[in-house]
Parts: sequence; structure tokens; C-alpha cells
Amino acid sequence: MSTNPKIHKHNVTGKNLILSILLNTLITIAQVIGGIISGSLALISDALHNFSDVLSLIFSLVAHKLSRRKASISHTFGYKRAELIAAFINASTLIVVAFILIYHAIIKLAHPEPIESNLVIWLALLGIAVNGFSVLLLRKDAAHNLNMKSAYLHLFTDMMASVAVLTGGLLMKFYQIYWVDSVMTLLIAVYLIIVGTDLFIKSTKMLMLFTPDNIDIKDIVREVHQIKGVGKLHHIHVWHLNEEELHLEAHLDCAADIKMSEFNDLLHEIEEVLYEKFNINHVNIQPEFQKVDPKDFIVQD
Repeated sequence: MSTNPKIHKHNVTGKNLILSILLNTLITIAQVIGGIISGSLALISDALHNFSDVLSLIFSLVAHKLSRRKASISHTFGYKRAELIAAFINASTLIVVAFILIYHAIIKLAHPEPIESNLVIWLALLGIAVNGFSVLLLRKDAAHNLNMKSAYLHLFTDMMASVAVLTGGLLMKFYQIYWVDSVMTLLIAVYLIIVGTDLFIKSTKMLMLFTPDNIDIKDIVREVHQIKGVGKLHHIHVWHLNEEELHLEAHLDCAADIKMSEFNDLLHEIEEVLYEKFNINHVNIQPEFQKVDPKDFIVQD
């Protein structure tokens, strides 16, 4: 397997995650106490979401640490896929939490009760400040890493949830519209389902080793077949090992019975094309010459 030396990796550190965990633990405790005292379901739902944030951030931190471990004889890829598993689990928890919130919101919508709006407003403002700061901490890392993106989305949706809680608190304070607490909870839940489902689908595709959505196998074949000395590229597999590493393995039927040194030159040309055109940075190609086997692009091995 060849690795393109030009690959540039964004250096993701775990320090911002640790700080976010501490901040979200504090806001969760405050919101639970405040929700019980005020009687606000939206505040308790925000606290529940915050608690799921804490768990997801801890899991993301563990996965991040594992992904940095070096490969070994018993773990030839190391733990590079740990962050994909974390993203998958975090997405799943977002969806589960959303349905729990919907259930409780519907029950309370049928039986609205007076709520201490002042406490709701102040704790919502605290939630916006804490989660907004955490979002800024992880924003850059989220653009380069699916695991960090899952943690970022947890925090961003919780910041939006706090905005919704604040809106509801203001309406309750000035207009005594107490049913808005349940409505805001439902809106928070719907938003969680939307962002959670998108992340769930992306992480599932990577874990299942599906061909990335931006990659067309036929385009790869078309480009590689333009290289002199290439007969036919077949038995092709393209997948993400993690966010940074895009792999391709295939069989190459050479146009002539060339020496291994000549194949090395041919392989280098193929690697350059695959990296420049498709950003594929790990290439593993099995050379062949007039071998009798299926020559389809995709073959069930």
C-alpha cells in the first residue's frame, strides 16, 4: 500500500474537548436544578440534551485519544476508525434524546402548568453563553474531523435549544403563554432529529466502507485508462478509513509483460492521478498480465 507524501493533516487536539466537558457538566447541573424548581420541561429537556453532550464529548475525547495510537501487529490500522464509531454513537444519541423529548412534550402540552419564567430566562442565557463558547472552541476542528463535528453539532444544537428556551421564557414572562414551553421542546427535538440523521448517515456510510458520495468509480477508471501502459483497472474498492485517509485497492491488468521496475514507474503515475483528481492518498494495486479472472470494475470477492 502506498501513501501519498503530499497529504496534509489538520492537527486536532483534545484540550478544547476537555474544557467543553467541564463547562457542560456545570450547565447541566444548573439546568436540572432550575428546571425542577421552575417546573419548565423545556429547561429540563435542555439539561437532558446537555447531559447527552457531556457523554458524547467524553466519548469523542476517548475516541480521539485512541485514534492517535500507533499501529501494531495485532492492530495494523491502529485505532483510526474509533472516531467514526464515536460519531455514529453520538448521532444515535441525538436521535434517541429527540424522541424522548417529543414524548414528554406531548404529555405536558395536554396539561400546561404555570412556570417560573425568570429562572428559565437566566439559565437559558447561561446555556447560550456556555455552549456558544464551546462551539467556538471546536469550530475549526469540526471542519476537518467527523468525530469533532459530531461533538460540535451536539454543542451547537444545545446552544440553539437554549435560544428556544429563552424565547419561551420571555413569552411566558410577559404573555403567560405557558404551552409555548412544550412547543419549544418539540422544535428542539425536530432539529435534533434532522442534524442527528445527517451525521448518522455519513458515519454509517464510512463504517460500511461505502464508496464516498463525491467519488465516481467510472471517472477513476476513465482517468487511469488514459495512462500509457495501463490495460484495465478492475476489482476496484474505494473507501474512507477515517476522515483524512481515502483508500483505493484494485487489480491492474498491464498492457504489456513489463518488469517490476517499470511497474513501479507506472504505479507512481497512477498514484499522482488518483491524488490530484480524486484526493485518494492510499493506493494498493495488484499488477497482472493476461490473468484469467473477471475483469469487471466491481467484482464480488
